[in-house]
Amino acid sequence: MATDQASSQLRARTAAAVERARDAMLAAQAADGYWHFGVENKVSVGAHDLLAREFLGIRTARETAGTAAWIRSRQSGGGGWPNFHGGPDDLSTTVMAYAALRLAGDEPDRPHMRAAADGIARLGGLERCRNSTRLWLALAGLWPWEKVRTLPPELFLLPRRTRVSLYEVGSWARQVIVAVSVLGALRPVWPVAFDLIELPGRRTPSPRTGMRRPALTPLRRRTLRAMRTWMVQRQDADGCWGGVHTTTVYTLLALRALGESPAGPLMCSAVDGLETFADDDGPVRRVRFSHSPVWDTAFVVLALRAAGVPASHPALARAAAWLLDRQCDQPGDWAVHRPGLLPGGWSFQFSNAHYPDCDDTALVVRALRAVGSSAARDGAAFRGLRWLSGMACSDGGWAAFDADLAVGLLRRLRITDTPEHLLDEATPDVTAHAVETLAAEGPQYAHAVQAGAGWLLRAQEHDGSWYGRWGCNHVYGTGAALPALRASGLHRDHLAIRRGADWLLAHQNPDGGWGEDHRSYLDTAWRGRGESIASQTAWALQGLLSAGADDTAVLRAVDWLVRRQLPDGTWQEPQYTGTGMPWQAPIRYRSYPIVFPVLALTRYLKEPKDAT
Repeated sequence: MATDQASSQLRARTAAAVERARDAMLAAQAADGYWHFGVENKVSVGAHDLLAREFLGIRTARETAGTAAWIRSRQSGGGGWPNFHGGPDDLSTTVMAYAALRLAGDEPDRPHMRAAADGIARLGGLERCRNSTRLWLALAGLWPWEKVRTLPPELFLLPRRTRVSLYEVGSWARQVIVAVSVLGALRPVWPVAFDLIELPGRRTPSPRTGMRRPALTPLRRRTLRAMRTWMVQRQDADGCWGGVHTTTVYTLLALRALGESPAGPLMCSAVDGLETFADDDGPVRRVRFSHSPVWDTAFVVLALRAAGVPASHPALARAAAWLLDRQCDQPGDWAVHRPGLLPGGWSFQFSNAHYPDCDDTALVVRALRAVGSSAARDGAAFRGLRWLSGMACSDGGWAAFDADLAVGLLRRLRITDTPEHLLDEATPDVTAHAVETLAAEGPQYAHAVQAGAGWLLRAQEHDGSWYGRWGCNHVYGTGAALPALRASGLHRDHLAIRRGADWLLAHQNPDGGWGEDHRSYLDTAWRGRGESIASQTAWALQGLLSAGADDTAVLRAVDWLVRRQLPDGTWQEPQYTGTGMPWQAPIRYRSYPIVFPVLALTRYLKEPKDAT
C-alpha cells in the first residue's frame, strides 16, 4: 500500500514538473514561430572570430573587449582552457585563447597570462598544437607556413566520383578544405602587433614565408578560379557558408586572399552573416559555432505534444509554418552520391539551404506529423520521407549529410591530425532517428526500417552499448538505439535490447541519474561515467522505458529528474552533452535540459501503472 502511494505521489510530482516545463517552453517561442535556445562551445571559436576580424580590418574595440572577457571567464584553475565544462585543459584551445588575449592587449606578465603560458608549456608547447592552430598562427605571421599541412588545390579538379575527391569527405570538412587549400596555396600573412616569443616551441617565420604571393602556374590559377566560383555558389542568403562560424571565417579569408574587395557585396554580406554568431550580453560577447533553430523547434514541438499541448494550439501551428518554410528544395552536394534523389530535407540552421541533414529531417517529419494533417504539412513530410529514405547508405545505416562516401581510403590519408573528423559515415544515433521516424510511416518504408535495424544490431558494441557520434556518447547512442529497435518491431526480450538495457542499468549513478564525460571519446574507461546530468539521465530513461527495464531504476531516474527541476521549469546543466567533433568540439545545447527531460517524463507517465 505504501509503495502504491509513493508511486502515485511520484506520478503527481512528475505531472506537475511536466506542466512547469511546458509553460517554460511556450514562453520561450520567438515571434516568428521558432524556438532557438542557442548553443555554447569552446573559446577557440571566439579566438578565431577576433583574429579573422583583425585580418579583415573590421575588428572593433567593443567586440574585442566583450570576446576577451568571455575568454578570460572560461580559463581553468590550471591556467589553460578546456574544450568542455569540467574537462582537462586542451593545448590548442589554450594557445588560441592566449593569442586572442594578446590581440586584445593582455600583456604576457599579467597573472592570468603567465598561468596560461605555464599551461602551454606543461601541455607540450606550440610544436604539439593541432594543424588548424598552426594555420591561424601562420596567417598572423607567428608560424612558418612550411610547417602547416594543407592539400594542393589541384585536388579540387579531380572528378566528383573519384574515391579521393572532395565529395568523399564530410560536408563540414569539404568546405573548410577548399578554403584552407586556397590559403595554403597563397600563404597570406596579416601581421599582428605582438609576438609569442614567451611561449615554448615558438618558431619564427622565414623572411619570405607568406610575405609575398608564391608563383602560380597556369593550372593553379585555373584551379583557384574554379574554387572561388565553388565557394561563391555555396554562400547562403544570410551571407554565411553552411551556417557554421568556422566555415564562414575560413571562406571569408580565402576570398580576401584571392583579391575579393572587402567593400564588395559578397564580402559585406559575409561580414553581416558573421555578426549573427555572436551573443552580445553587454560586457561579455560569446561567439557560437552555429545556430540550432530547426533542431530546437522540432524537439520543442514533440515535447509540447507529449506534454499534452493540443495539435491545434497556435504556438504549434506557428512552429509548423516556420518549419515548412525551411525545407530545402534544391539539390546540394549530397546529390553527387544520390543523383536521382529529389530534394526535401531540412538543415540545422536558419538559412543553410545547401546542406540538409538526415538527423534534422527525421526530427522535423515527426514534428510535422505531431502537429496534425494538412495539405502543406503532408506534402512536406512526404518529400522529407522520400529524401530521408533515399539517403540510406548501401549497408542500411544513415550518415549525417551524405551517403556511401569512400571512407576507407580517406581514413588512410594523413591530411589532418584526426582523419576520422573528415568522415561522414553511418552512425548509430542518426540511423536510430531515421529508423524511428520511418517505422511510424507504415509498410512502404519497411525495407529501409529493417535494413536500418539490422545495421544497428551489427553496430552494437561488445559491452552492449551503442556509440553516439552527435551526442555524448554511449548514453546518447544507447538511448537512441533502444527506442528505434523497438519501433522496428523487435521484442523487448531480444538479446540486443536486453544487453543495451543492462549496460544502462550498470552505469546508473548512485543518485539515480546518468552522466558521461567527453573523455569517453578517447578512453573506453570513461564510457557511461560522469556526474549525473538532466539530458543524459533523460536519454537513459527513454531507453530503459522502451526496453521495459527494471522498475526500481526507472523510478529512481524519474525521481532524480523531478527533484532537480528548477522553479522556472528548466533544469540546470552547464555540462556539454552535444558533440560537433568528438573530443575536439563538444557542444552545450541549451534546449537539451528541458526538451529531453520532458520527453522522458511524459513517456514514463504514459506507461501503464503496473509496468513500473
